[in-house]
Amino acid sequence: MSIERIASFTVDHDLLKPGIYISRIDGDVVTYDLRTCTPNAGVYMDNCTMHSVEHMFATFIRNSKIASAVLYFGPMGCQTGFYLLVRSSVSREQVLQAVLDTLQRILDYDGPVFGASRKECGNYRNLSLQSAKTLCRAYLDTLRAAEPIDFQYQKE
Repeated sequence: MSIERIASFTVDHDLLKPGIYISRIDGDVVTYDLRTCTPNAGVYMDNCTMHSVEHMFATFIRNSKIASAVLYFGPMGCQTGFYLLVRSSVSREQVLQAVLDTLQRILDYDGPVFGASRKECGNYRNLSLQSAKTLCRAYLDTLRAAEPIDFQYQKE
């Protein structure tokens, strides 16, 4: 039995920098790679930060202008970013704007982390709005500095 290598393992992670990329397109679903950290550089998201951004970003993006096209938002196991899956009916530019707006909404928010109760989350004590804001500020600055964005992984 041969096993086909999945597409994400064909990306040269030594070339990846923080940014936003199209990871794959499957029919009408586009997977965006929201890379917040440089892979294999020794600095990764800790679980609390990753978990907190997941709660905040998922809530805000599902309440954004592209809400009806959002299928999934969640962290990468390697602790270097997140995946955002959306319907292809939404343009790259609309996704980018929604990501920028969502990051700004997190930075502007002053309240409890969404879903931070025992009933709503399986690890509700491991959340920090400040940790989420710190990562989101750095990522927002990275994306703004990179504009215009071409959504393509670096090659050599």
